Amino acid sequence: MNGYRFCSRKGTGVQKPAYNPASAVILRVVERINIVGAGIIGLGCAWRLAQRGVNVLAIDARDAGREASWAAAGMLAPGGEFFGPSALATLALRSLDMYGGFIRELEEESGVTIDFRRSGAIEVAYSEEEACALEVRTAAQATCGIPSEACIHEGRPARFFPDDAMVDPRDLTRALRRACQRRGVSLLEDEQVTKISADGRVWTAGGVHDGSLTLVTAGAWSSQLLAGLPGNFPPVVPVRGHLVAWHLRPGLIEPILRHRSTYLLQRRSGVLLAGATKEHVGFDRTLDEAAVASLQACAGELLPTLAGQVPTERWNGFRPWVEGEMPFVGQLGESSVWAAYGHYRNGILLAPETISRVAAQICA
Repeated sequence: MNGYRFCSRKGTGVQKPAYNPASAVILRVVERINIVGAGIIGLGCAWRLAQRGVNVLAIDARDAGREASWAAAGMLAPGGEFFGPSALATLALRSLDMYGGFIRELEEESGVTIDFRRSGAIEVAYSEEEACALEVRTAAQATCGIPSEACIHEGRPARFFPDDAMVDPRDLTRALRRACQRRGVSLLEDEQVTKISADGRVWTAGGVHDGSLTLVTAGAWSSQLLAGLPGNFPPVVPVRGHLVAWHLRPGLIEPILRHRSTYLLQRRSGVLLAGATKEHVGFDRTLDEAAVASLQACAGELLPTLAGQVPTERWNGFRPWVEGEMPFVGQLGESSVWAAYGHYRNGILLAPETISRVAAQICA
Protein backbone atom coordinates (compact mmCIF):
# COMPACT_ATOMS: atom_id res chain seq x y z
CA MET A 1 0.00 0.00 0.00
CA ASN A 2 1.21 3.51 -0.76
CA GLY A 3 -0.20 5.18 2.35
CA TYR A 4 -2.66 7.39 0.47
CA ARG A 5 -6.39 6.88 0.46
CA PHE A 6 -6.35 5.15 -2.90
CA CYS A 7 -9.58 4.47 -4.75
CA SER A 8 -9.07 1.79 -7.39
CA ARG A 9 -11.27 1.18 -10.42
CA LYS A 10 -13.35 -1.27 -8.41
CA GLY A 11 -13.30 0.84 -5.25
CA THR A 12 -11.43 -1.82 -3.30
CA GLY A 13 -8.66 0.40 -1.92
CA VAL A 14 -6.00 -1.75 -3.58
CA GLN A 15 -3.03 0.22 -4.89
CA LYS A 16 -2.88 -1.49 -8.31
CA PRO A 17 -6.28 -2.75 -9.50
CA ALA A 18 -6.66 -6.05 -11.25
CA TYR A 19 -5.67 -5.98 -14.92
CA ASN A 20 -8.53 -4.87 -17.10
CA PRO A 21 -7.69 -4.83 -20.84
CA ALA A 22 -10.26 -2.21 -21.71
CA SER A 23 -9.19 0.24 -19.04
CA ALA A 24 -5.51 -0.44 -19.76
CA VAL A 25 -6.07 0.59 -23.37
CA ILE A 26 -7.78 3.78 -22.22
CA LEU A 27 -4.78 4.74 -20.12
CA ARG A 28 -2.32 4.00 -22.91
CA VAL A 29 -4.11 6.18 -25.44
CA VAL A 30 -4.82 9.18 -23.20
CA GLU A 31 -4.86 12.17 -25.55
CA ARG A 32 -6.15 14.97 -23.37
CA ILE A 33 -6.33 15.48 -19.62
CA ASN A 34 -8.17 18.30 -17.92
CA ILE A 35 -6.67 19.37 -14.59
CA VAL A 36 -9.01 21.36 -12.36
CA GLY A 37 -6.99 23.40 -9.89
CA ALA A 38 -3.67 24.92 -10.92
CA GLY A 39 -1.78 25.17 -7.65
CA ILE A 40 1.60 23.54 -7.10
CA ILE A 41 0.22 19.99 -7.19
CA GLY A 42 -2.01 20.67 -10.21
CA LEU A 43 0.74 22.43 -12.18
CA GLY A 44 3.24 19.78 -11.12
CA CYS A 45 0.98 17.00 -12.41
CA ALA A 46 0.44 18.95 -15.64
CA TRP A 47 4.20 19.24 -16.12
CA ARG A 48 4.88 15.56 -15.46
CA LEU A 49 2.04 14.43 -17.72
CA ALA A 50 3.16 16.78 -20.50
CA GLN A 51 6.66 15.31 -20.21
CA ARG A 52 5.02 11.96 -21.07
CA GLY A 53 3.47 13.42 -24.20
CA VAL A 54 -0.04 14.03 -22.86
CA ASN A 55 -2.04 17.05 -24.05
CA VAL A 56 -2.98 18.90 -20.84
CA LEU A 57 -5.44 21.70 -20.12
CA ALA A 58 -5.14 23.19 -16.61
CA ILE A 59 -8.09 25.24 -15.35
CA ASP A 60 -8.23 27.48 -12.30
CA ALA A 61 -10.93 29.73 -10.85
CA ARG A 62 -8.27 32.38 -10.08
CA ASP A 63 -4.72 33.01 -11.24
CA ALA A 64 -2.67 29.81 -11.19
CA GLY A 65 -1.19 29.09 -7.77
CA ARG A 66 -3.06 31.93 -6.08
CA GLU A 67 -4.80 29.95 -3.32
CA ALA A 68 -3.08 27.67 -0.75
CA SER A 69 0.13 27.52 -2.81
CA TRP A 70 0.49 31.30 -2.72
CA ALA A 71 -0.46 31.55 0.96
CA ALA A 72 1.88 28.81 2.24
CA ALA A 73 5.16 29.53 4.03
CA GLY A 74 6.87 26.60 2.33
CA MET A 75 8.22 24.66 5.30
CA LEU A 76 9.47 21.19 4.40
CA ALA A 77 9.68 20.23 8.02
CA PRO A 78 8.69 16.74 9.16
CA GLY A 79 10.29 17.56 12.51
CA GLY A 80 7.50 20.00 13.24
CA GLU A 81 4.65 18.01 11.72
CA PHE A 82 4.92 14.32 12.60
CA PHE A 83 5.30 13.17 16.16
CA GLY A 84 5.96 9.48 15.54
CA PRO A 85 5.66 6.70 12.96
CA SER A 86 2.69 6.89 10.59
CA ALA A 87 1.87 6.25 6.95
CA LEU A 88 1.71 9.99 6.36
CA ALA A 89 5.13 10.54 7.96
CA THR A 90 6.58 7.88 5.66
CA LEU A 91 5.15 9.64 2.60
CA ALA A 92 6.43 13.00 3.80
CA LEU A 93 9.96 11.74 4.39
CA ARG A 94 10.01 10.08 0.98
CA SER A 95 8.83 13.33 -0.63
CA LEU A 96 11.46 15.34 1.25
CA ASP A 97 14.15 13.00 -0.09
CA MET A 98 12.90 13.74 -3.61
CA TYR A 99 13.02 17.51 -3.23
CA GLY A 100 16.61 18.23 -4.22
CA GLY A 101 16.33 16.39 -7.54
CA PHE A 102 12.86 17.80 -8.15
CA ILE A 103 14.09 21.38 -7.71
CA ARG A 104 17.20 20.88 -9.86
CA GLU A 105 15.17 19.40 -12.72
CA LEU A 106 12.52 22.12 -12.48
CA GLU A 107 15.08 24.94 -12.41
CA GLU A 108 16.84 23.49 -15.46
CA GLU A 109 13.64 23.06 -17.44
CA SER A 110 12.02 26.37 -16.45
CA GLY A 111 15.03 28.66 -16.19
CA VAL A 112 13.60 29.99 -12.90
CA THR A 113 15.74 30.08 -9.74
CA ILE A 114 13.94 28.61 -6.72
CA ASP A 115 14.77 29.53 -3.12
CA PHE A 116 15.20 26.02 -1.66
CA ARG A 117 17.40 25.30 1.35
CA ARG A 118 18.16 22.48 3.75
CA SER A 119 18.21 25.02 6.54
CA GLY A 120 17.38 22.76 9.48
CA ALA A 121 15.05 23.88 12.24
CA ILE A 122 15.38 24.78 15.91
CA GLU A 123 12.46 24.07 18.23
CA VAL A 124 12.63 25.93 21.53
CA ALA A 125 11.20 24.96 24.92
CA TYR A 126 10.11 27.78 27.22
CA SER A 127 9.79 25.67 30.37
CA GLU A 128 11.05 22.46 31.95
CA GLU A 129 7.72 20.83 31.17
CA GLU A 130 8.01 21.78 27.50
CA ALA A 131 11.61 20.55 27.41
CA CYS A 132 10.58 17.13 28.78
CA ALA A 133 7.72 16.85 26.30
CA LEU A 134 10.09 17.75 23.47
CA GLU A 135 12.54 15.03 24.53
CA VAL A 136 9.76 12.41 24.60
CA ARG A 137 8.48 13.51 21.22
CA THR A 138 11.86 13.53 19.50
CA ALA A 139 12.59 10.04 20.80
CA ALA A 140 9.42 8.84 19.04
CA GLN A 141 10.34 10.79 15.91
CA ALA A 142 13.76 9.16 15.77
CA THR A 143 12.10 5.76 15.34
CA CYS A 144 10.59 6.87 12.01
CA GLY A 145 13.67 8.58 10.59
CA ILE A 146 13.34 12.15 11.86
CA PRO A 147 16.69 12.93 13.54
CA SER A 148 17.30 15.74 16.02
CA GLU A 149 19.88 16.72 18.60
CA ALA A 150 19.79 18.66 21.83
CA CYS A 151 21.02 22.25 21.75
CA ILE A 152 20.64 25.58 23.52
CA HIS A 153 19.00 28.54 21.80
CA GLU A 154 19.21 31.97 23.44
CA GLY A 155 19.74 30.28 26.80
CA ARG A 156 16.76 27.98 26.42
CA PRO A 157 16.73 24.19 25.90
CA ALA A 158 15.99 23.29 22.29
CA ARG A 159 16.29 20.58 19.63
CA PHE A 160 17.89 20.99 16.23
CA PHE A 161 16.32 19.11 13.29
CA PRO A 162 19.04 18.97 10.61
CA ASP A 163 16.87 17.57 7.79
CA ASP A 164 14.09 20.16 7.90
CA ALA A 165 14.09 22.46 4.89
CA MET A 166 12.22 25.31 3.23
CA VAL A 167 11.19 26.40 -0.25
CA ASP A 168 9.54 29.54 -1.54
CA PRO A 169 6.16 28.33 -2.92
CA ARG A 170 5.83 31.42 -5.09
CA ASP A 171 9.16 30.63 -6.78
CA LEU A 172 7.95 27.05 -7.17
CA THR A 173 4.69 28.20 -8.77
CA ARG A 174 6.50 30.51 -11.21
CA ALA A 175 8.88 27.72 -12.19
CA LEU A 176 6.10 25.17 -12.69
CA ARG A 177 4.09 27.64 -14.73
CA ARG A 178 7.08 28.31 -17.00
CA ALA A 179 7.90 24.60 -17.31
CA CYS A 180 4.28 23.87 -18.23
CA GLN A 181 4.32 26.59 -20.89
CA ARG A 182 7.50 25.16 -22.38
CA ARG A 183 5.88 21.71 -22.48
CA GLY A 184 2.79 23.01 -24.28
CA VAL A 185 0.32 22.85 -21.37
CA SER A 186 -2.74 25.06 -21.97
CA LEU A 187 -3.67 27.18 -18.96
CA LEU A 188 -7.16 28.61 -18.49
CA GLU A 189 -7.30 31.06 -15.56
CA ASP A 190 -10.16 32.97 -13.91
CA GLU A 191 -12.53 30.30 -15.19
CA GLN A 192 -14.93 28.75 -12.70
CA VAL A 193 -15.67 25.06 -13.20
CA THR A 194 -19.41 24.43 -12.85
CA LYS A 195 -19.62 20.69 -13.55
CA ILE A 196 -17.45 17.62 -14.02
CA SER A 197 -18.92 14.48 -15.58
CA ALA A 198 -17.82 10.90 -14.99
CA ASP A 199 -16.62 10.60 -18.58
CA GLY A 200 -13.96 13.30 -18.05
CA ARG A 201 -15.72 16.36 -19.49
CA VAL A 202 -15.51 19.70 -17.69
CA TRP A 203 -18.01 22.56 -17.91
CA THR A 204 -17.04 26.20 -17.35
CA ALA A 205 -18.65 29.50 -18.23
CA GLY A 206 -16.65 29.38 -21.45
CA GLY A 207 -18.02 26.03 -22.61
CA VAL A 208 -17.42 22.29 -22.39
CA HIS A 209 -13.87 20.91 -22.32
CA ASP A 210 -13.56 17.34 -23.52
CA GLY A 211 -10.87 15.05 -22.17
CA SER A 212 -9.93 11.41 -21.86
CA LEU A 213 -9.51 12.02 -18.12
CA THR A 214 -10.03 14.80 -15.61
CA LEU A 215 -7.83 15.27 -12.54
CA VAL A 216 -9.14 17.41 -9.68
CA THR A 217 -6.43 19.12 -7.62
CA ALA A 218 -8.48 22.00 -6.24
CA GLY A 219 -7.45 21.84 -2.59
CA ALA A 220 -10.19 22.91 -0.19
CA TRP A 221 -12.70 23.14 -3.06
CA SER A 222 -12.11 19.61 -4.38
CA SER A 223 -14.97 17.66 -2.84
CA GLN A 224 -17.46 20.36 -3.92
CA LEU A 225 -16.35 19.84 -7.51
CA LEU A 226 -16.57 16.05 -7.14
CA ALA A 227 -20.11 16.03 -5.71
CA GLY A 228 -22.35 13.54 -7.48
CA LEU A 229 -19.52 11.53 -9.00
CA PRO A 230 -19.07 7.80 -8.20
CA GLY A 231 -16.58 6.42 -5.72
CA ASN A 232 -15.70 6.88 -2.08
CA PHE A 233 -13.85 10.15 -1.54
CA PRO A 234 -13.62 12.09 1.73
CA PRO A 235 -15.17 15.54 2.14
CA VAL A 236 -12.63 18.33 2.52
CA VAL A 237 -12.93 21.15 5.06
CA PRO A 238 -11.19 24.53 4.65
CA VAL A 239 -9.04 25.50 7.64
CA ARG A 240 -8.02 29.15 7.49
CA GLY A 241 -4.51 30.14 8.52
CA HIS A 242 -3.05 33.63 8.97
CA LEU A 243 0.57 34.56 8.26
CA VAL A 244 2.52 37.80 8.58
CA ALA A 245 5.82 38.95 7.11
CA TRP A 246 8.51 41.60 7.61
CA HIS A 247 10.99 42.84 4.98
CA LEU A 248 14.31 42.72 6.82
CA ARG A 249 17.99 42.35 6.04
CA PRO A 250 18.85 38.91 4.62
CA GLY A 251 20.56 36.40 6.88
CA LEU A 252 18.86 37.47 10.10
CA ILE A 253 17.95 33.83 10.81
CA GLU A 254 19.12 30.72 8.98
CA PRO A 255 17.26 27.72 10.45
CA ILE A 256 13.52 27.68 10.87
CA LEU A 257 12.61 28.70 14.44
CA ARG A 258 9.65 27.06 16.18
CA HIS A 259 7.81 27.20 19.48
CA ARG A 260 4.56 25.31 19.83
CA SER A 261 2.40 26.30 16.84
CA THR A 262 4.44 29.40 15.94
CA TYR A 263 7.24 29.25 13.36
CA LEU A 264 9.58 31.75 11.75
CA LEU A 265 11.52 31.38 8.52
CA GLN A 266 13.40 33.82 6.32
CA ARG A 267 13.74 33.86 2.54
CA ARG A 268 17.06 34.63 0.88
CA SER A 269 15.50 37.96 -0.14
CA GLY A 270 15.19 38.96 3.52
CA VAL A 271 11.42 38.46 3.82
CA LEU A 272 10.81 36.89 7.24
CA LEU A 273 7.53 35.03 7.72
CA ALA A 274 5.65 34.05 10.86
CA GLY A 275 2.79 31.55 10.94
CA ALA A 276 0.32 30.24 11.46
CA THR A 277 -3.11 30.30 13.01
CA LYS A 278 -5.73 27.57 12.62
CA GLU A 279 -9.37 28.64 12.27
CA HIS A 280 -12.51 26.75 11.26
CA VAL A 281 -14.49 29.57 9.65
CA GLY A 282 -15.38 28.14 6.24
CA PHE A 283 -14.23 30.19 3.25
CA ASP A 284 -14.24 33.51 5.09
CA ARG A 285 -11.21 35.48 3.80
CA THR A 286 -11.56 38.29 6.36
CA LEU A 287 -8.32 39.23 8.09
CA ASP A 288 -8.82 38.58 11.81
CA GLU A 289 -7.00 41.40 13.62
CA ALA A 290 -6.93 39.47 16.90
CA ALA A 291 -5.34 36.45 15.20
CA VAL A 292 -2.77 38.68 13.51
CA ALA A 293 -1.94 40.45 16.79
CA SER A 294 -1.52 37.13 18.61
CA LEU A 295 0.73 35.79 15.87
CA GLN A 296 2.82 38.97 15.92
CA ALA A 297 3.21 38.76 19.71
CA CYS A 298 4.31 35.10 19.57
CA ALA A 299 6.80 35.93 16.80
CA GLY A 300 8.24 38.79 18.88
CA GLU A 301 8.73 36.44 21.84
CA LEU A 302 10.48 33.87 19.66
CA LEU A 303 12.67 36.49 17.95
CA PRO A 304 12.93 39.68 20.06
CA THR A 305 14.09 41.70 17.04
CA LEU A 306 10.49 41.54 15.83
CA ALA A 307 8.94 42.87 19.04
CA GLY A 308 7.06 46.05 18.27
CA GLN A 309 7.78 45.91 14.53
CA VAL A 310 4.69 46.21 12.37
CA PRO A 311 4.49 43.46 9.73
CA THR A 312 4.86 44.57 6.12
CA GLU A 313 2.40 41.94 4.89
CA ARG A 314 -0.56 40.07 6.38
CA TRP A 315 -2.63 37.41 4.65
CA ASN A 316 -4.49 34.14 5.08
CA GLY A 317 -5.24 31.01 3.09
CA PHE A 318 -7.30 27.82 3.26
CA ARG A 319 -5.69 24.48 4.05
CA PRO A 320 -7.59 21.43 2.73
CA TRP A 321 -8.29 19.15 5.71
CA VAL A 322 -9.79 15.66 5.47
CA GLU A 323 -10.61 13.32 8.33
CA GLY A 324 -7.54 11.36 9.35
CA GLU A 325 -5.35 13.90 7.50
CA MET A 326 -4.38 11.32 4.87
CA PRO A 327 -4.59 12.84 1.37
CA PHE A 328 -6.88 11.25 -1.16
CA VAL A 329 -5.02 10.34 -4.35
CA GLY A 330 -6.62 8.10 -6.93
CA GLN A 331 -9.44 7.34 -9.33
CA LEU A 332 -13.13 7.79 -8.52
CA GLY A 333 -14.77 4.41 -8.98
CA GLU A 334 -14.83 3.38 -12.64
CA SER A 335 -15.10 6.96 -13.87
CA SER A 336 -12.62 8.95 -15.94
CA VAL A 337 -12.09 11.31 -13.00
CA TRP A 338 -9.10 11.29 -10.66
CA ALA A 339 -8.34 13.47 -7.68
CA ALA A 340 -5.43 14.48 -5.47
CA TYR A 341 -6.35 16.63 -2.48
CA GLY A 342 -6.53 16.79 1.32
CA HIS A 343 -2.85 17.51 2.00
CA TYR A 344 -3.81 19.95 4.80
CA ARG A 345 -0.60 21.51 6.23
CA ASN A 346 1.77 19.55 4.03
CA GLY A 347 0.81 20.23 0.43
CA ILE A 348 4.18 21.77 -0.43
CA LEU A 349 6.12 19.06 1.39
CA LEU A 350 4.14 16.23 -0.25
CA ALA A 351 4.16 17.77 -3.74
CA PRO A 352 7.02 15.82 -5.41
CA GLU A 353 5.77 12.44 -4.18
CA THR A 354 2.13 13.20 -5.05
CA ILE A 355 2.99 14.53 -8.51
CA SER A 356 5.16 11.51 -9.30
CA ARG A 357 2.52 9.05 -8.10
CA VAL A 358 -0.35 10.66 -9.99
CA ALA A 359 1.58 10.74 -13.27
CA ALA A 360 2.69 7.13 -12.84
CA GLN A 361 -0.82 5.89 -12.02
CA ILE A 362 -2.56 7.75 -14.83
CA CYS A 363 0.00 6.73 -17.44
CA ALA A 364 0.43 3.15 -16.17
